[in-house]
Amino acid sequence: MVGICAAVEVARWAAWEVEVNLSQRTYSREVAGAGAQPVILPPSEEMTAAPGEVLDRLDALILAGGGDIDPGSYGAAADQNTTATRPERDAFEMALCRSALERDLPLLGVCRGMELMNVALGGTLAQHLETASTHLHTPGRFSDHDVALEAGSLAARAAGAERISVRSHHHQGLGELGRGLVVSGRADDGVVEAVELPDRTFALGILWHTEEEAGSTVLRSFVGATRAGAVA
Repeated sequence: MVGICAAVEVARWAAWEVEVNLSQRTYSREVAGAGAQPVILPPSEEMTAAPGEVLDRLDALILAGGGDIDPGSYGAAADQNTTATRPERDAFEMALCRSALERDLPLLGVCRGMELMNVALGGTLAQHLETASTHLHTPGRFSDHDVALEAGSLAARAAGAERISVRSHHHQGLGELGRGLVVSGRADDGVVEAVELPDRTFALGILWHTEEEAGSTVLRSFVGATRAGAVA
């Protein structure tokens, strides 16, 4: 059972225009294709206060992509490039992230999820990258570029190679690194693309959208780790 954190957005369909819990189906499809049961997790105050109650029912957790994290959560003021924040979602996912790390539950952060891992561990974010155009395209499209992964790292083992082509869609990046995190991947422009916690079974953050890759090697390795207690 793999939990996938949902976004909170306003959506319109048929006669409706309401606030919804939103999760791209690429996540659930890839998790199911890797042999696990996806479970969508909407933010809630109850689970934020007691994250262990939901984590007790899960074998792994994915912090999915989405909108910008509220800069207040890392002690900064929002600049003009930071928009559409959802503090309720931030607080929920940080509580789940910290609790998952405490119990060594396999954890994968994707794009915003990697950024949230960093903030949850006391790090900060760069609110707008100088090379944002390398990593951000128009809505619905992705930027394709290469990432170099450290030899022997969890990131390289999960991806199955030390240099890979990825799909990304982000304008922010990491600032000060969170406690215990080690950088294990960078794009050619120097942007940090992967971080990990070496003292955990599987705790990996990646800035690219691996769920957009059919048969994602990273997600299959992640699901394998939930069964074997190590990278498959």
